[in-house]
Amino acid sequence: MVKFSHTVFALPFAAVGLIAGIAERGVFDWKVIPLVLVCMVTARNAAMGFNRWADRRFDARNARTAVREIPAGVISPRAAFAFVVLNALVFMAATYPLNESRLCFYLSPVALLVVLGYSYTKRFTALCHLVLGLGLGLAPVGAFLAVTGYFTPYIIVLGVAVLAWVSGFDIIYALQDDQFDRAEGLHSIPSRLGRRNALLLSACLHLLAVGCVVLFGFWLQLGWLYWVAAGLFAALLAYQHTLVTPTNLSRVNLAFFTTNGIGSVLFGILTSLAIGFSR
Repeated sequence: MVKFSHTVFALPFAAVGLIAGIAERGVFDWKVIPLVLVCMVTARNAAMGFNRWADRRFDARNARTAVREIPAGVISPRAAFAFVVLNALVFMAATYPLNESRLCFYLSPVALLVVLGYSYTKRFTALCHLVLGLGLGLAPVGAFLAVTGYFTPYIIVLGVAVLAWVSGFDIIYALQDDQFDRAEGLHSIPSRLGRRNALLLSACLHLLAVGCVVLFGFWLQLGWLYWVAAGLFAALLAYQHTLVTPTNLSRVNLAFFTTNGIGSVLFGILTSLAIGFSR
């Protein structure tokens, strides 16, 4: 029900937030790394599990998703909900030791509200893709906050980059279900605007993501290694828009999983090294 491989979308950006926080403070407590990792895994488990639980009836009626574990009877709704509750509790517990001020702990219900609440947004707004983007955009900001205990403008810029990037590729992924969404009264950008306009909006969001990535690099005065990372990330974003057209969705999974996964991992590794070398 929850694929660990999908963690490649947010985890590399959380690593960047973590390294940026270490560089910001100049001191570091090693216990933060396993705690942040636990937070990342459990928050994602809770979000993915809750999405599958909340959408189980829609999934059962959609030929593309009917094979998922809950509608297929592999996992019961009760077991899935228990899994969500357990992971949410572990997530909140892992945030408690992160700051002396307990700021991460106090904000943990807000993070859960975003990542769990996303599952219901498709019922009333086509902006659901932005809410998903916000959920993943919290990853670098939360990791930074775990180390520093405070926010800075440049980490918010990186969070916005992730928000725009994820929202853009989620719109591409949602192209597969535009007809189903209309039939079921669900909301999405493709079902609202049509495939061509949805792809145009996705491209605009990805341009915003690249702009924020550029601003982040200038703000921290990072060296050539970062600009290699930024260039590869931008190139892979551009490439995924050559894979999908309004009349050909056969390569959506290549655009969604492979291209974005590779881009995220490369950006995370190279940017973490760039920040480390610059300090």
